[in-house]
Amino acid sequence: MPENIRLIDKITEYLDTARGRNVSLKDMREYCKVEPGSKDDLNIRKQMSGRLTQDKIVKPSGRNDGIYKVIIRAKPVQVFGRGRRHPVELIFPRDFNTMIEMAFAKDVVLREGDLILISGQSNYGKTLFCLNFCGENIDANPVLLGNEYTTVDDEPSSRFLNRLDKMDWVIWDNGTGDKFTLLPVREDYAEHIVKDKLNIIDWINLDEHYMISRVMEGIKKELGKGIAIIAIQKAAGSESGRGGQFTKDFADLEILLDKYGEDEVLLTLGKVKEANRRLTGKTYVFGIKEGVKIISFREVKKCPNCFGKGWRMGHPCDECNQRGYVNSI
Repeated sequence: MPENIRLIDKITEYLDTARGRNVSLKDMREYCKVEPGSKDDLNIRKQMSGRLTQDKIVKPSGRNDGIYKVIIRAKPVQVFGRGRRHPVELIFPRDFNTMIEMAFAKDVVLREGDLILISGQSNYGKTLFCLNFCGENIDANPVLLGNEYTTVDDEPSSRFLNRLDKMDWVIWDNGTGDKFTLLPVREDYAEHIVKDKLNIIDWINLDEHYMISRVMEGIKKELGKGIAIIAIQKAAGSESGRGGQFTKDFADLEILLDKYGEDEVLLTLGKVKEANRRLTGKTYVFGIKEGVKIISFREVKKCPNCFGKGWRMGHPCDECNQRGYVNSI
């Protein structure tokens, strides 16, 4: 019995260091210095599949492969009797015709640790949005990551510098250095998130698109009190970015960008986790000036004549010029 107690103590000691991870019987034997097939090896198997599983300390994989998940035990969280945190203030891009922030911005409610997802067709406003978010919130010292801003040699790209020069309404430096942090990161995004800051990632490219949900989850876990804005590619007309419905799992605000006519962009609000009024499905149109300025921002609705199809009775719709939308006002 004393030997078994010492073995149990050794097992418990190992499991305490492995909370939330998968462990194997082989790992246990090596840590406890036990020979395969020995009496202590049998005891490890019995403890793992018996009492430790029943007490919900570990969970077998279910594949009879000797792999166990070490459970993180949840503790009760007090709800009342503690202060409430206010929404996070984030300035949205403005319309440079009116110099007014985007119309829907005042009704979006963002909280600490939220993630804004910008899914857009290639060359239709993703970087424009990311840099405008950065510029409008420059005093918060945002962090820029992704493959749009640096070269393979980890230097600021010429196109990135040109865009900053054109955004002459923003003071990008404080006299001694940059007012933002530029990180040349093209993968392992969660590991490079700066806690409690506005982190902007433009853009995330994955070979296995369904993995976007896990990447977004990892990013959110590292944000602390900060906000993340990430951009991904989207097919024309699609209701979600590459990765389909998986892209919506961890998004708190989803912005979809599509081509509209010859030289404008259609903005659709997808998932909106919290708002002061119903925003999901709202649509807006804007133009782009000098590659960095949003102009003529306005709300649109589906054309009542063709019901958003652009065609009526086999002919192009005259009311919306085949675009499927008309101005709301």
